[in-house]
Amino acid sequence: MTGKIRVGIVGGTGYTGVELLRLLAAHPQVELAAITSRGEAGMEVATMFPSLRGKVGLKFVTPDEAQLERCNLVFFATPNGVAMKQVPALIEAGVRVVDLAADFRLHDEAQWEKWYGMAHAARDYLAEAVYGLPEVRREKIRNARIVANPGCYPTAVQLGLRPLLEAGLVDTDNLIADAKSGVSGAGRKAEVHTLFSEASDNFKAYGVPGHRHLPEIRQELSEAAGRAVGLTFVPHLTPMIRGIHATLYARLTGDADLQALYEKRYAGERFVDVLPAGSHPDTRSVRASNVCRIALHRPQGGNTVVVLSVIDNLVKGAAGQAVQNMNIMFGLDECAGLDQIPVLP
Repeated sequence: MTGKIRVGIVGGTGYTGVELLRLLAAHPQVELAAITSRGEAGMEVATMFPSLRGKVGLKFVTPDEAQLERCNLVFFATPNGVAMKQVPALIEAGVRVVDLAADFRLHDEAQWEKWYGMAHAARDYLAEAVYGLPEVRREKIRNARIVANPGCYPTAVQLGLRPLLEAGLVDTDNLIADAKSGVSGAGRKAEVHTLFSEASDNFKAYGVPGHRHLPEIRQELSEAAGRAVGLTFVPHLTPMIRGIHATLYARLTGDADLQALYEKRYAGERFVDVLPAGSHPDTRSVRASNVCRIALHRPQGGNTVVVLSVIDNLVKGAAGQAVQNMNIMFGLDECAGLDQIPVLP
């Protein structure tokens, strides 16, 4: 398209919302048109987020005041269950949508209602929505009206395991994803388990019987494998702000040069960095960037492959991937607004 993309953000007060603002404020082809918040309507965005002073001059407005139907694209950085109520009207008005929540990630309506505990309000749009992992569905994303931005854990796990599944090299019945996330993954709401005195100097697993990201990961890995997969997914909360580290285990059923397989699969992917054999990527190496770093190990030369996959949960795991999807949807350079070098220390 010619001219700048007129963008609206629904739900601009959470961590993914402010991350979207940080990235979009520096995007050369974006005009920020509206940022909604019912509770903070009338407040200057930079008052809530001083880091945006001089970069974002908008005030929060209510959804009714935002005139979102005049946007080219609207991001939903909202809790699950919000986007599905507003998306149909926007789509019919010709507005394209990237939903950072889970409303359109699962194809199966019954599965969605089971895991999210509510009836789906836009079931007619579930089949149309494109799952927005660019390294897998780039061509479908280009023409999509609705993009379901992947979850943070699912992004790290899928990018780590997909090459093995696509090549048919592992036992698909016994995949293991042992993943750790920083506290920002829980959102900006005040809850006891994310208080500093609770989360600091502490480490724990959660959601072991079943986490909401499990059906999403299983759905996408099954598509990659061409059959249903057996997956054990255990998330953990770590005492850091940003980052996901996924340690992935699979049993080899065939032999191949795994390093070459991964390098070939992600050749030309500007946001996936396959490290030299034997490397140990850390979350700090991707902090505040849209990069996923991957390393491969085959301990003692056995038949178990261990894949290490790290991302920033707020960027490649949320807002950065959403901007990457927007760039694809509007025919822009995929890296536009996403050239940030990771922050160290």
